Amino acid sequence: MLIDDCNSMIKSRISIRKFKKTTIPDNDINEIIEIGTKAPSAGNCQPWRIVVVKDAAIREKLAEAAWGQSFVAKAPVILAVCAVPAESKERYGERGETLYALQDTAALTTSLLLGAHFKGYGACWVGAFDEETVTMILKVSADMKPVALVPIGIPDGPVPKKRKRRPLSEIVVRECFAK
Repeated sequence: MLIDDCNSMIKSRISIRKFKKTTIPDNDINEIIEIGTKAPSAGNCQPWRIVVVKDAAIREKLAEAAWGQSFVAKAPVILAVCAVPAESKERYGERGETLYALQDTAALTTSLLLGAHFKGYGACWVGAFDEETVTMILKVSADMKPVALVPIGIPDGPVPKKRKRRPLSEIVVRECFAK
């Protein structure tokens, strides 16, 4: 029965872009982050950092840096996911630096979205932003690369309809090998 509950929860997750002003307790934020950090990473390097942004002025600046996506500022908290490519490079060289660090932070971001959903919050993956500006706003070190902004909050108003997904027949490619 547990697998059905998990499937149901995962299938019901959608991107939320309208939030109530209600603050999120630190305990919930920490739980969401803890769930996120259970994501897999190449060689268990965990080349990621998360900047927790609650300050309204900084959230506003991040929304501007996200090419004017105003909903970003309206969330009571934004988790800014950053990769630390050098940590993957140490073990895997250039491929770790240019690919694995990004794959790992993508896995973390997905887990953060699911963690927020499991806790009853809405969230959205925002990857469209000016990286240099976000780096300056967050005051992160030069070895950190912002990869995603995840605004999180209590959904406000009716939950949007699920967007149509491509059928598996368009996604799954089966290849037959000659004997």
